[in-house]
Amino acid sequence: MKFILLATALFGPVAHLAVAQVALLHIQVIEGEGAVNASGSHNARPLMVEVTDETGKPVEGASVSFHLPEDGPGGTFGNGLRTDVTVTDVRGRANLHSIVLNGTPGRLAIRIVASKEQARAGMVSFQYIAEPKSGAAPEKSSKHSPSFLHGPIKWVIIAALAGGAAAAGAVLAGKSGSGASNTPATTTSTISIGTPSLTVGKP
Repeated sequence: MKFILLATALFGPVAHLAVAQVALLHIQVIEGEGAVNASGSHNARPLMVEVTDETGKPVEGASVSFHLPEDGPGGTFGNGLRTDVTVTDVRGRANLHSIVLNGTPGRLAIRIVASKEQARAGMVSFQYIAEPKSGAAPEKSSKHSPSFLHGPIKWVIIAALAGGAAAAGAVLAGKSGSGASNTPATTTSTISIGTPSLTVGKP
């Protein structure tokens, strides 16, 4: 009986200490949750997490691993891999700075796992890859009239062309009158620039 009591006195506290070392971990995203990133670029904001125990106390020295999906919206970390590992500081925080995103738009799921001794915790943080920007506006068809032929300038050009056509008609009519035939010549010129068209002729 004496030896049993002695063993209990010696090993009881040790057993209790071993149980106390196995604590629960909690992970919380402090920064970067829901960030929207440009397609094919680096992440716009760093991802920061905080690891605490079951009492809410920050856990220093916990290993935190970040995992990107194999396909779909994703990318690689600064090390060129889809997995990166860091360690929490005295505040229980770990930062992930660089993600090179691929060109697949949609919701990006980042799996996070924290571990310290026998305790582990996991969660998923979500960011987004935006749709790529559309290209330049298509060029206008060459069938359309130039922009300078619209508005007041268009009618100035039409009037100038109409005056020139009228003068040409008068010259042709004079030449025809000096010939053998006394039948007045009729010259009709049609000028069409876009819409509407203008017809100039001698009655």
